[in-house]
Amino acid sequence: MSKEPVAVVGVGQTVHTAARRDVSIAGLVREAALRALADAELTWADIDAVVIGKAPDFFEGVMMPELYLADALGAVGKPLMRVHTAGSVGGSTALVAAQLVAARIHPAVLTVAFEKQSESNAMWGLSLPVPFQQPLLAGAGGFFAPHVRAYIRRSGAPATTGTLVAYKDRLNALKNPYAHLHEHGLTLEQVRSSPMLWDPVRYSETCPSSDGACAMVLTGRAGAARAPRPPAWLHGGAMRSEPTLFAGKDFVSPRAGRDCAADVYRQAGITDPRREIDAAELYVPFSWYEPMWLENLGFAAEGEGWKLTESGATGLDGELPVNPSGGVLSTNPIGASGMIRFAEAAQQVRGAAGEHQIDGARRALGHAYGGGSQFFAMWVVGSEPPAR
Repeated sequence: MSKEPVAVVGVGQTVHTAARRDVSIAGLVREAALRALADAELTWADIDAVVIGKAPDFFEGVMMPELYLADALGAVGKPLMRVHTAGSVGGSTALVAAQLVAARIHPAVLTVAFEKQSESNAMWGLSLPVPFQQPLLAGAGGFFAPHVRAYIRRSGAPATTGTLVAYKDRLNALKNPYAHLHEHGLTLEQVRSSPMLWDPVRYSETCPSSDGACAMVLTGRAGAARAPRPPAWLHGGAMRSEPTLFAGKDFVSPRAGRDCAADVYRQAGITDPRREIDAAELYVPFSWYEPMWLENLGFAAEGEGWKLTESGATGLDGELPVNPSGGVLSTNPIGASGMIRFAEAAQQVRGAAGEHQIDGARRALGHAYGGGSQFFAMWVVGSEPPAR
């Protein structure tokens, strides 16, 4: 039996900020879910199942919060499941929800991901010891900075690349009312002169710690036909993982990322992603990961990703706009960050991205990664139903 085509008919986000002290976790997820339902012009009664995702529970200190969120998400008496794949969880949560629709198990699924990082200390929560290594890490940046340095040595990229990415994404965020960081008056020189945190990653080249949630309503062909606004159609989606450490692991361009992208492109019938994808929402928590992921995902040859960035090709008016929303560098509720990438890609092809809309966007990529560059989730969505 063929799969049911999957459509995104509703998208909702909270306003992301350093601390949402006005709501509980339940209030946070409900806010995003209600906005997604309103976008789809549906009610809780129209939803058949709920798929929820978040990053590790120690980020808030509340174990298995999904067990008490059924009420807030209209899921009492309905199937509710949780997904967890570290920082990529927002993307993989959306893919699990999409599979429930594609397999015709549930006609309409609400998927939501969140993080309330203000209720913990994510910096030190991300400083867990790595086996067989000196315990010298301080947050995720301490883990990833050596991989950035390896990329710079391997590619010969100039020191300016990271600051260009950060400056671009922070300017893009000014066009996104939901973004956490709105740095009006920011200059490139301010980014370049910001304090060094983890060589070569500067303060302005790293992501914030955010409270926020994102939700989507996914449905099949019949539900899409009733949708009040154009849907985004799923053309391809995949997840891949690999161990944190193993002999021969390439931290600069992980095999799992390359394989995941290849699978998604195959499903979507894409042979030249740089030409056939109109916008990309990439998971870039540290600015140098833009050129690194451009290579890993096949948008540029090995060692050439930084040239796309330096040329301006990844800007809003470039040939391959990357993170028109401002990306993870501007908004980072870790558990939701991957779903925001997927949702923003969907909004682009729906023509619903507001001031950061890319004119004529017909196909967009959503990308998420997590753990020690070990978990990957991606989807390609389009303005037209998939050709199959």
